Amino acid sequence: MSRRFSRWEKECDETLASLTSKPALLLHACCGPCSSYVVEYLANFFVITIYYYNPNIHPQKEYERRLHELKDFMPRFPPATQAKLHIVEAPYDTEDFFSATKARETPELQSESEKGERCRRCYAFRLAKSYAYAAENGFDFITTTLSISPYKDAEKLNTIGHALEQEDGPHWLASDFKKKGGYLRSLELSKEYGLYRQDYCGCIYSKINIERERASNEK
Repeated sequence: MSRRFSRWEKECDETLASLTSKPALLLHACCGPCSSYVVEYLANFFVITIYYYNPNIHPQKEYERRLHELKDFMPRFPPATQAKLHIVEAPYDTEDFFSATKARETPELQSESEKGERCRRCYAFRLAKSYAYAAENGFDFITTTLSISPYKDAEKLNTIGHALEQEDGPHWLASDFKKKGGYLRSLELSKEYGLYRQDYCGCIYSKINIERERASNEK
């Protein structure tokens, strides 16, 4: 049975089919495993710069571990070499996350499952920062690895991305990278390259919620 393609897959496919050269793409990335398939998929189409802006990640030790894994993985990954990839690390300040999401002073946001309003706010401020960097540095396109996760809302991500577009700025590359076996391929690549796969999204609330859920299941 043929699979129905999402609107974001279709838009992405149409954009890729229209390219006549390899433009510069800023890829907001959260970690190595999520970047793996996305870089593999886009390497034929773009010169890629990864922008690592993730002040949501808690604690700092976890942030540094994910960044180290990304930096260690990409030089070993042939599609990254093909895409002439390099990594830009943005400043890490957890106050960016708390200020943008207002989760610290809004208890109902703290206990939300992923894909809720806390996550939407988190997407929005990280993508806004990434888009500003892309515009300031002359990138042609921008997108994010976040849509590869089944726990992330592609509709919200792409709506935010398109809303950020400016007339003379980078184009938003729509995506739903989990589709077409993308998420499963990221699992395969993680196993092949021995990548560390985190067991929670990143923020302190996702960490607390997953730990609470585990404790409840063990009773």
